[in-house]
Amino acid sequence: MASRTKLDMGIILEKATELVDRNGLDQLSLNGLAEELHIKSPSLYNHFEGLEGLKQKLAIYGTEQLYAHLLPAVIGSQGDEAIHGLSRAYIDFAGIHPGLYEATNRTLDHSDENLQHVQQAVVKLVMQVLRSYQLEEEMAIHIVRGLRSILHGFASLKSTAGFQLPVDLDKSIPIAIDIFIEGIHSRVQQQEK
Repeated sequence: MASRTKLDMGIILEKATELVDRNGLDQLSLNGLAEELHIKSPSLYNHFEGLEGLKQKLAIYGTEQLYAHLLPAVIGSQGDEAIHGLSRAYIDFAGIHPGLYEATNRTLDHSDENLQHVQQAVVKLVMQVLRSYQLEEEMAIHIVRGLRSILHGFASLKSTAGFQLPVDLDKSIPIAIDIFIEGIHSRVQQQEK
């Protein structure tokens, strides 16, 4: 008789990530996950409450993984260079983990303290990148929201083949970020007046 691997949340989330990245978040099922793990699906209920509970855990895990992917892209850089590095890493993460990225944006319970903690870590990282511009806090929050909107929009359209014009797609996001950065510099100048 073969020995069983001890099932823990890390193993479950890694396998669930493989499944959602391959098939999409909407195709995730407890039966399919259990089959991949070579267990019976009731065993999964020891770790979370049903499919919605699993998706919530994936949202937290995905946000943690996004943070881990963004951090090295900004270490040792600041200002414009850091924004470009962060932007490349964000788009890269969404391309490597399309299903997991989708899970981070389809949160079921926004009041989940674990989720709030990891989301705040990502926001703090971006705020730290913006620190060199010496923006007022409220303006920095607006800029974080704008940058996220650009990156999420680009990642989402790219994942659904929404860009069909015969122009090099890899050149588009740096150009969009350059234009965005010009807007930041303009705001900084207005703030100094």
